[in-house]
Amino acid sequence: MIERSVMQPGSSSQWLLPAIHALMTDAGLKLGQVDGIAVGAGPGSFTGLRLAAGCAQGLAFGLDLPVLGVGTLEALAEASGEEKVFACLDARMNEVYSAAYVGGVAVLPPSVTGPALVPVPDGDGWVGCGDGFTSHGDRLPAFMRVRADVWPTAAPRFARGEGAAAAQALPIYVRDKVALTTAERLARGGVR
Repeated sequence: MIERSVMQPGSSSQWLLPAIHALMTDAGLKLGQVDGIAVGAGPGSFTGLRLAAGCAQGLAFGLDLPVLGVGTLEALAEASGEEKVFACLDARMNEVYSAAYVGGVAVLPPSVTGPALVPVPDGDGWVGCGDGFTSHGDRLPAFMRVRADVWPTAAPRFARGEGAAAAQALPIYVRDKVALTTAERLARGGVR
């Protein structure tokens, strides 16, 4: 199993295909030698999710490979190795994506809210994971332990043989609005 995470500012359309090429080169493989393609299905930015899904679908169709669309919050919870995970990622626009998982099963589905309005899971023993705690930790619920060092991965699910036809790699959208007016940004504590 070979994977690579890229944390790069700017347009993903500029670096996505070169990053795939670099991964294949580092692994000493040609695209025709891979067994499947995993793609982050979201939640995330509309453009980024559509670009990722389209690229994965195009490669999978062309190579007749299965695709595994992985929910980012679910993958984050699984990568943590923790039993009870409150996954939280910065959604920009003064919001966070969040969900809660027990043993890999969602008990609070993915949502997007202001940090102070996140739904809080019942009970004790929750571990907070994700960069939402780095960006908005002072406005999120207090957790006994926070692991902002965890990043989503599809490796465990692909290793279990999960995957589907390329057409099934669809984005997970939880935000209905992709832009705010100046007044809306200011009301949420943003800048002009």
